[in-house]
Amino acid sequence: MTDFFKGIAPLQFDPASSELAFRHYDADEVVLGKRMEDHLRFAAAWWHSFAWPGGDPFGGQTFERPWFGDTMDLARLKADVAFEMFDILNVPFFCWHDADIRPEGASFAESRRNFEEIVDYIIGKMEGSKTKLLWGTANLFSHRRFMAGAATNPDPDIFAWSAATVKSCLDATQKMGGQNYVLWGGREGYETLLNTDLKRERQQAGRFLQMVVEYKHKIGFKGAILVEPKPQEPSKHQYDFDVATVYGFLKEFGLEGEVQMNIEQGHAILAGHSFEHELALAASLGIFGSIDMNRNDYQSGWDTDQFPNNVPEVALTYYEVLKAGGFTTGGTNFDAKLRRQSLDPVDLIAGHAGAMDVCARGLKAAAAMLEDGTLEAMRAERYAGWDSAEAQAMLTGDLAGAAARVEAEGLDPQPRSGRQEILENIVNRFV
Repeated sequence: MTDFFKGIAPLQFDPASSELAFRHYDADEVVLGKRMEDHLRFAAAWWHSFAWPGGDPFGGQTFERPWFGDTMDLARLKADVAFEMFDILNVPFFCWHDADIRPEGASFAESRRNFEEIVDYIIGKMEGSKTKLLWGTANLFSHRRFMAGAATNPDPDIFAWSAATVKSCLDATQKMGGQNYVLWGGREGYETLLNTDLKRERQQAGRFLQMVVEYKHKIGFKGAILVEPKPQEPSKHQYDFDVATVYGFLKEFGLEGEVQMNIEQGHAILAGHSFEHELALAASLGIFGSIDMNRNDYQSGWDTDQFPNNVPEVALTYYEVLKAGGFTTGGTNFDAKLRRQSLDPVDLIAGHAGAMDVCARGLKAAAAMLEDGTLEAMRAERYAGWDSAEAQAMLTGDLAGAAARVEAEGLDPQPRSGRQEILENIVNRFV
């Protein structure tokens, strides 16, 4: 045991408590026939919780953590503290990038050895904990070598380095029993078209993803391969802008049956969408996989990665998740970080606990809306005309046939209310 979280006991479900506790998240509460823990499948992010130093664009490190530093002993200490937090929060999963859990070596080989050693150490920690790996991923964006991208880089040696890194991370994810593997192209984009070959870079990115899928099958990895869309920041444009863009990319390279989406709330907002839009679209396209749960500060226009605290937004999120059939291998990863003034260990626990409560309230509201059925009944009624034989025949016919109906049947269609305000009022009954 370390003393980082000294004095902080494992959190309990106790709505009346004046101490740190869960007030809405009861892991064993049954919602729509399933335990709440099994619905939400919470995961803690290693990078924001244990690797992020508290900096921002105008200032550096504010956090002082006893494990900060580039040694294996400190990496092991970081893992010890991480599992203490997982146990306090009773979260079933965690997620990592390779660079989060191991120190950078002087060469790729040294970094790989460091990584493999710490993976084995974490596996040992997992044997004494309920917390398992939701997904692993590679950091192909922080080091200066990736300033022009990883798979899309104009330098083929960096493509090779990136491939070697992903191979190591996919091997480790399988060894740790991870249920998914995520690719997030933080630098896969451009800053100016003046030095960019768009067609070449897209082809490189497509072939890279094909290689990942091929390797997944070669090693027998049974988990899902997930791509996480993001529209911009730091690049001017990124090739994985949103769910629709990624789906077109997957279709282009024959991967739509192999790859699913890990969708983040903050990235959806930066793309000009709502979170629920991206989830609904992914589900309709058959590529919904997992979510990163956080929020942006709507005044900043930046990906601020704050813990969620807006129950109505979260309720609409889980409404779409439940409509999609819920998570299979995916889950709710808190890709969220403390504010840089929140320095204390208790802040880290409180941030996660509050977010878990918000998600629990959102899930229960979403389940109640589905059980009530009014929203879905009104949606079905709006499209009921399409259930007729004439309407279905029109979809399998031609333009002339559709046009002929107008005069033959004396059609004079009139607009009907979409009832948006009524629908919004219904949602507000539950949130």
